[in-house]
Amino acid sequence: MSELEDNAKKLCDFGLTPYQAKVYLAVVQLGLASISRISKLSKVRREEVYRTLPNLEKAGLIDRVLGKPLKVRALPVQDALSILIDHKKEEANREISELIAEKSDFLRNFKANSKKIMLEEETPNFVLISEKDAMIKRIESLIKSAQKEIDIVDSRENVTRLAFSHIEPLKKALKKNVKVRIISELPDDEDIVPITLEKYFPGNSFDLKYVEDLPSCYIIVDNKETIIASGAKDLAFPRKNLWTNDFSLVGVLQRNFEDLFHSSVDWKTLIFSPSEKINRIVNRLKPRDHIILVYDSVETKHNFLFSYIKTGLENNEAAAYVCSEENPNQIREAMKQFGIEVEKHERTGALTIIHYTDFYIIDGKFNTTKVLDSWTKLYKEALTKGFKGLRVTGEMGFFFKHNLTKELIEYEDALHRVLDIPIVAICAYSTNILNRSEDPVNIYSELVKAHGTVLFTGKDNKLGTIEIRKA
Repeated sequence: MSELEDNAKKLCDFGLTPYQAKVYLAVVQLGLASISRISKLSKVRREEVYRTLPNLEKAGLIDRVLGKPLKVRALPVQDALSILIDHKKEEANREISELIAEKSDFLRNFKANSKKIMLEEETPNFVLISEKDAMIKRIESLIKSAQKEIDIVDSRENVTRLAFSHIEPLKKALKKNVKVRIISELPDDEDIVPITLEKYFPGNSFDLKYVEDLPSCYIIVDNKETIIASGAKDLAFPRKNLWTNDFSLVGVLQRNFEDLFHSSVDWKTLIFSPSEKINRIVNRLKPRDHIILVYDSVETKHNFLFSYIKTGLENNEAAAYVCSEENPNQIREAMKQFGIEVEKHERTGALTIIHYTDFYIIDGKFNTTKVLDSWTKLYKEALTKGFKGLRVTGEMGFFFKHNLTKELIEYEDALHRVLDIPIVAICAYSTNILNRSEDPVNIYSELVKAHGTVLFTGKDNKLGTIEIRKA
């Protein structure tokens, strides 16, 4: 029995079939390997090699290198065994300890006895990575190999995930004085990224900056290797991502990173005024967004909702405002003082201001289906008049005035789940009215569940502070 066959037999204990074990070990020894060389070394027929490679790729043990003829590269034995062990954990906890012991023996024997075969000359390569485990190991390998710098462009959520998933390798890199620079998108409010980084890596170990929009997402190590998000604006799973050590492409990304880094904003100096927060929020709203606004003064309600309405009108969207705490004429006058050309927009059909008794409660009765139909009708009328869309808002305090708390919860839930037209909706609630309800805590909890985002405003001179929370 040959040494490869002997090792392959041991590797089968980790969950591979005999063919998979032989093909994988052949690729390990060959490095960058063609089908014919794998078949020759493993003594597995070419047809079986072709059948086996997709399973190994799916398991994250090999990478398919783009180009012709088809060539593959194996994940290092140490990393491959870790992946196989993680898969085995799902089958039986009892086997885990045995596999870890066998892993140590296998690696010891493999390193002591295996003879390296002449590798084909390496050239710049491109590898698509589609499996989560393989992606995690690849990023970990990049971090471990870093000697000078790690540059990351990614979403805030994914930066947090990356830092949490690779705490130990990053700590070791920072101890080696590896510079870590991160560019992410501007937050609307307090960002969790610097808080997370400071928690796990104290001492301002990272340079974190923000840009308005991320052109693409990637990670570069020492200006030598990169992983690029493929077809998406973050390095998340299960999307395919591209790894390459191609000097030209890595150089282009490095120059792009330097340009972004020098034009971006340092997180330590980023402070949004209340008006800037309002503008950022309303400018980012998109069709089917369903938001709850909780306010404690008429001024803050006006400033947020009128900014929201004005932005829509300026974008050639129609807007509808259903009022209850103030009558339509009061809303019109307040809008004029805010700078909205009320008569002009009402004349063109762009702006509709309605009292709740003409929309929500007809003849003293509320009907969810009829209200949803009314929103649909307003949306279709807006499109017929040539507007790009419709954004709506309603003052919801009248539900409590008419003892319709149960109907309110049912309506909000239906608006969030059932209404299938691309309008933007903000439901406005006064804290004073909410607090006077019979069960404010539970009611508030149910309202939050029925909305995607929660906005709080508080008294701060004229504008009011803004706080954002995801439901």
